[in-house]
Amino acid sequence: MTVPLSVLELSPVAKAAGAAGGAEALRHTTELARRTEEFGYRRFWVAEHHNMPGIASSSPAVLLAHLAAHTSTISLGSGGVMLPNHAPLVIAEQFGMLAALHPGRIDLGIGRAPGADQRTAMALRRTVEGLSAEDFPQELAEVIGMLDGDPARLMAVPQAETPPQIWLLGSSGYSAQLAGHLGLPFSFAHHFSSRNTEPALALYRESFQPSRWLSAPHAMVAVNAVAADTDEHAAYLAKPGLLSFLRLRSGRPQAMDSPAVAAEYEFDAFEEDFAAERRVGQALGSPDTVRRQLGELLERTRADELMITSQVYDIEDRVRSYELIAKIAADGF
Repeated sequence: MTVPLSVLELSPVAKAAGAAGGAEALRHTTELARRTEEFGYRRFWVAEHHNMPGIASSSPAVLLAHLAAHTSTISLGSGGVMLPNHAPLVIAEQFGMLAALHPGRIDLGIGRAPGADQRTAMALRRTVEGLSAEDFPQELAEVIGMLDGDPARLMAVPQAETPPQIWLLGSSGYSAQLAGHLGLPFSFAHHFSSRNTEPALALYRESFQPSRWLSAPHAMVAVNAVAADTDEHAAYLAKPGLLSFLRLRSGRPQAMDSPAVAAEYEFDAFEEDFAAERRVGQALGSPDTVRRQLGELLERTRADELMITSQVYDIEDRVRSYELIAKIAADGF
């Protein structure tokens, strides 16, 4: 079984880098985009996060413009832009311009959740109006219409000859059903909502209606994966990312610890349960282990594409993980 592979990059910030950590994280993201293009990955997406000391990708459109100048063939996109945080015209203009500059290479992955606390969301929109995710279908229609040059909408200038490919992102059934009704491709966040993956994909496929974009459902599954020479070394490399996620979920977001520092951290009983649940559905280990885990995921989900996210501290270890997974995919799961 073979499917295209893509990358979801969060630009993790290393705690040891101090004030220079954000700039270093963006340099590493640029290097990763170049290297994964060489390895044959189809897409490279960056995620929108705000007010988080451990994640440098606060402005996807700006980062994508930079990455496009340093790559040549890989599709670049947002994984995703959180639409409640922005006026639809701003998103249509940003991604319309990217598509005009880099025809055929731009994806616009759109999410429904604000992905931020209310104070941060207010700072982005500067008003309580438009902060509700309930307005999402209408605002999505506005973005699509502006990108298409719908005369009933405001015009997003410049109009790209090849508009960005629009994807809906989700971690539950709502966006899955909406993507199906609209006939859009759908990307599911298995990497942080593994229990909902199969039900959401079933809803997407059941509700799918052919459209001008797709004649049949097209689903991508984003999965956290770390590959190394041995299972033990992969677990060692993966612990900083696990610890960062634990701190984020407990309201204490921080920059990422090194593997050596993270190895010294001992989970309490609650944290160990959280960590065990977090590991469910991930692909962590040697090439043989990761091949089996990703193969099982593909069997269960029948995904058309896999998107790999790998929160690994050292850039060379991160690149090596993506290289190993590319070789696995080339041989078939």
